[in-house]
Amino acid sequence: MKEAMLYERLEKGDVRCILCGHRCLIKDGKRGICGVRESKGGTLYTLVYGKVIARHIDPIEKKPLFHFHPGSTSYSIATVGCNLRCTHCQNYEISQYPKERYDIVIPGEDTTPEEMVGLAKSTGCLSISYTYTEPTIFFEFAYDTARLAKEKGIKNVFVSNGYTSPDATKMIAPYLDANNIDLKSFRDEHYRKVCGGKLQPVLDTIRLMKESGVWVEVTTLIIPTYNDSEEELRNIAEFIKSVSIDIPWHVTQFYPTYKLLDQPRTPIGTLRRAREIGLEAGLRYVYEGNVPGEGGESTYCYNCGKILIDRYDYIIKGNYIKDSKCPDCGSVIGGVGL
Repeated sequence: MKEAMLYERLEKGDVRCILCGHRCLIKDGKRGICGVRESKGGTLYTLVYGKVIARHIDPIEKKPLFHFHPGSTSYSIATVGCNLRCTHCQNYEISQYPKERYDIVIPGEDTTPEEMVGLAKSTGCLSISYTYTEPTIFFEFAYDTARLAKEKGIKNVFVSNGYTSPDATKMIAPYLDANNIDLKSFRDEHYRKVCGGKLQPVLDTIRLMKESGVWVEVTTLIIPTYNDSEEELRNIAEFIKSVSIDIPWHVTQFYPTYKLLDQPRTPIGTLRRAREIGLEAGLRYVYEGNVPGEGGESTYCYNCGKILIDRYDYIIKGNYIKDSKCPDCGSVIGGVGL
């Protein structure tokens, strides 16, 4: 165990964790909602420091990040645990592990920030992605790794649910280069019932990350009858636009998994309409996800309509952007490393 960051000591050995939107009051000997932060004698400990449960080399497009060094690879790592309880989680085996097996030793391969940075460098990855589960809950390991990576010229990426406190966001932002944030719904009721959280902390994180100079992309998994109304999709698009018209919005296909098995896959027509709504709202880049070959994955110039990045699934078939500009009309294309 390693002492955690971002907490306050209270009376009788209790602590207040200020890492995420829950701000858990953790009694002595107990854990927070994430299941991986434990109070002992008035000190909060992280149980997952260096306990890497998954690591892979992924295309950056898989995060998904479409406007951040397209075609590069990212060394992707995760520990167990999460601060939400999404009933449709695709990685529930590791995200919910500490909550469902409270008395079992936290699993994972013991590693160090130095090892992770060394592996990213030796495998030719441009970045390290903290992903698969919520990186906020392994914040201390991510923070130490990101600082070292920055020193070595390796970029850092969060793939996050956005349920991060302003304190944690401000602390990690100087070392982050990009963040794909899930905006699961625009209704607090959905967050409470389906995800075990609240909407406002996510909105705050999206805005604060952008204001802090981190490249931000937003993903919404569209679930039939849950968050697929035109009104809600328009609300999401208008919020993103209020932060920046250059933020790419990924509207992705749901498929039944974990505890949410009563709905079918999202119809392609719904994704197509969501993309139209985003563009009608004034967003410059809207993408359809989890449906390769349907035409909603490529990047087009918002001004003249020229195809700029031709994609199929996670493969880039052609990148025609020149110096971050459309080669035909000269419009500047939002992003990093284009």
